Amino acid sequence: MANSSNYDPSAVGVKGSIFGLPFTEDDSSIVILPVPWDATVSYSAGTADGPQAILDASAQLDLEVVGKEAPWKQGIWMAPIDKMDRSKSQDLRLLVEPYIEVLEAGGDYTQAAEVIESVNSGTTGLKNQVKVKTLNYINKGKTVGLLGGDHSCPLGYLEALSEKHDDFGILQIDAHMDLRKAYEGFQHSHASIMYNALQLPSISKLVQVGIRDFCEEEMAVVKADPRVIVYFDQELKWQQFEGTTWQSLCKEMVAQLPDKVYVSFDIDGLQPSLCPGTGTPVPGGLAYEEAVYLINQVKSSGREIIGFDLCEVAPQSDDKEWNANVGARVLYALCGVV
Repeated sequence: MANSSNYDPSAVGVKGSIFGLPFTEDDSSIVILPVPWDATVSYSAGTADGPQAILDASAQLDLEVVGKEAPWKQGIWMAPIDKMDRSKSQDLRLLVEPYIEVLEAGGDYTQAAEVIESVNSGTTGLKNQVKVKTLNYINKGKTVGLLGGDHSCPLGYLEALSEKHDDFGILQIDAHMDLRKAYEGFQHSHASIMYNALQLPSISKLVQVGIRDFCEEEMAVVKADPRVIVYFDQELKWQQFEGTTWQSLCKEMVAQLPDKVYVSFDIDGLQPSLCPGTGTPVPGGLAYEEAVYLINQVKSSGREIIGFDLCEVAPQSDDKEWNANVGARVLYALCGVV
């Protein structure tokens, strides 16, 4: 951990480092890996700009946390944003957008095969790159938090963790199941991340919380795979309306998880008033403190959180950094439970 004797956490936050902190890679226990990528987003683009927006907004956070030591004291450092990845994502979006427009109009895109091949090649390259980077940090004893980008981004990280851990579960906070196989033909679609994750034998459980948008194909996966446990947002809300406490619901969710847990946090798992700019917003969802309480219950249960991602934060030009502000606070909360 860094010598923070000259650092004043009560002073004005300085933009340029995550949360305005003074740490370097060497003296941090948590490394944030930004992935500025949204090549396969099927509704609204912009999540590739999430890492930069969150970095900029993070300096405005006050760093103390009620009831426990402030997370920043562990040492948190964010790697530089890869401009080449951002450029590659933009190039692929130019190919993808007209293809999706034709699909949504019910037509046949004459260059569909070329688009799918280019995108699959690009996303495979990104996946492999993320795996190499995260393995490098893990081998240095760091805990990695991946900051997307769309929800396809963490697959390489999950592959890296699978090489280090024989058995772990995923707690997924999300509006969507993301269990479609190669959605729109894209092998590594944002809507396919958990389908792809389940191909990894190390993943023994997937607990999905806040789900409120799903299709028949995804329900078939849920019914066929006993590893997948879904807590639908409607059912959670109705149980609360009838007197069940959020505490008891969270304890039930956490009890489904093995000893080691990876947290995958899609920002659209929250109420859309908290993340209006996200790629695919859906009515309903968790309140901010409900989500924070849930991830803290994982930690307080004695389970080890071995890594996490935060994806699908998309800044809007007219929101005065609201999306990024909320995203930065979720990111800080995640840092506090590893």
